[in-house]
Amino acid sequence: MDTMRERFIAVTSRLLDEDPRLAVVLAEISMDGFRPAQERHPDRVINVGIREQLLVGVGGGLALTGLRPVLHTFASFLVERPFEQVKLDFGHQGTGGVLVSASASYDWPAGGFTHMAPGDVALLDTLDGWTVHVPGHPDEAEALLRHAYAAGDDRVYVRLSQQSNAAPRPLGDLRFQTVREGRAGVVLAVGPLLDNVLAATEGLDVTVLYAATVRPFDDAALRAAAGRAAADVVLVEPYLAGTSAAAAGQALVDVPHRVLPLGVGRAELRRYGTIDEHTAAHGLDAGSLRERITGFLR
Repeated sequence: MDTMRERFIAVTSRLLDEDPRLAVVLAEISMDGFRPAQERHPDRVINVGIREQLLVGVGGGLALTGLRPVLHTFASFLVERPFEQVKLDFGHQGTGGVLVSASASYDWPAGGFTHMAPGDVALLDTLDGWTVHVPGHPDEAEALLRHAYAAGDDRVYVRLSQQSNAAPRPLGDLRFQTVREGRAGVVLAVGPLLDNVLAATEGLDVTVLYAATVRPFDDAALRAAAGRAAADVVLVEPYLAGTSAAAAGQALVDVPHRVLPLGVGRAELRRYGTIDEHTAAHGLDAGSLRERITGFLR
């Protein structure tokens, strides 16, 4: 199976041939994959080099000309390093574009902490009007990318990961999906953590919701699920723990409830290790999740 990043390169290269409004801006990362597309569309595949602030500035400028810019690099270099440009060149200017990240929270451990960005979604939460997609499978990534490219002039962040569920989910209208139904509580699994959540909750009397689009937050789906079960909610997110806690609380503002936010911890893990070792260290493997979920629901 191809990775989400490989699927991004393939589908975006094809759409560059079909949509004259689409433009891709790179900062060296994935340039080799886009080289054939650049040869066909040298004016719409632009590599600015290792200059991430310029990456966002060029994208904002292209949006002002009426193009639909797609900006791509590692999450830490796309959201964190040029955050001022994201805030001003898109939000303040009122322009739209698609930010497509790679490497997510800890997908390249050997790159060290400079290449990790578990706080990216929380950081974007400080800005207004961003749609955030967190696909859990390359097929979902393709569907969400196509949706983002066709979304007029909206501001969209697509968070790609090396991690993937075994099978894609049909995304439909992008709302939270009910995967299992139960009465003892609600577990919301985001993106590539769905398989771990399903393994962790096997045999438990809980509702499992799945989200591949986390912003806007699907208040109605969470309220409905909490109305059918105990209003004890566990959030399992592949980025900073607690990122969606405020959104979940707002969705249930007039309902007595409890929320357990699980995700990537704030403490820096200073050994490279593997993706699976980082997942376990943050308590996001199936065994750790089961222990934490059952302890909370008791």
